[in-house]
Amino acid sequence: MPFPATGRADSPAADSPAAGSPARVTVVVASRDRRRELEHSLSRHEGSVILLDNGSADGTAPAVRRRFPHVEVVELGRNLGAPARNVGVRLATTPYVAFADDDSWWARGALARAAGVLDAHPRLAVLAGRVLVGPQERPDPICAAMAASPLGTEPDLPGPSVLGFLACGAVVRRDAYLAAGGFDDVVFFFGEEERLALDLAAAGWGLAYVPDVVAHHHPSPSRDPRGRRTLAARNAVLTALLRRPWPVVARSVLAAARGGPEGRRGLWDAALRSPAALAGRRRLPPPVETARRALDAARP
Repeated sequence: MPFPATGRADSPAADSPAAGSPARVTVVVASRDRRRELEHSLSRHEGSVILLDNGSADGTAPAVRRRFPHVEVVELGRNLGAPARNVGVRLATTPYVAFADDDSWWARGALARAAGVLDAHPRLAVLAGRVLVGPQERPDPICAAMAASPLGTEPDLPGPSVLGFLACGAVVRRDAYLAAGGFDDVVFFFGEEERLALDLAAAGWGLAYVPDVVAHHHPSPSRDPRGRRTLAARNAVLTALLRRPWPVVARSVLAAARGGPEGRRGLWDAALRSPAALAGRRRLPPPVETARRALDAARP
């Protein structure tokens, strides 16, 4: 389903680096207290790298400067969550930015391939790559969902249209990302991609799954599953408050209330953040809301 074409990119400048070069992509990494993971992943990135340190207390910044002098380290002094990436995108001087987590990296040649795809498809704002998980390199379940997207493939995009992505498997067009506001303080962290995806689509940009651009993700064992379930419930409600019709908001609230202790905690946390969400509330254009409903209907 084509979206309103109100935001378009210019062709690459004639004096820019050659299309298909990793020099056209900056890798932006946000991290907090994950020094060990960073020491494993940073050496694997191609091209320039900007690290946003979200107030780490484990010596991350000096360790990275000492061991990886080519990495630009920005100490934020406190935890900005996902919006820390916005700082990195603003600092980047390349037309495209690839996100990575402290426990992820891009496959060799992936960034050059991504740059070529973005050069060839000027309406593409987000290239969602294939994410392989762990040493076994199992495709993340989101990959199958994106490949089977009910939105189909638009003629000017390189793969199936999507309205969501994994940040650690995404390469974005810098100007489009910044114009859409990047990641926001309301959602803060976990599931932060959906609101941005919706706003990019509302502005006429395309988002597509391109499986031959590959990222590797080795999730940190220090993750908190219960905490992440709470964040998922909270942010589903907040994202609905920010952009979806009221009946969808009500269903999100009900799902959180029925989600056990973590869901109810997430609902309480969402209530605390609801004034900010309501202040930023903006309904999607009908074609984008229709597309989003098609994704809801396709979920098992």
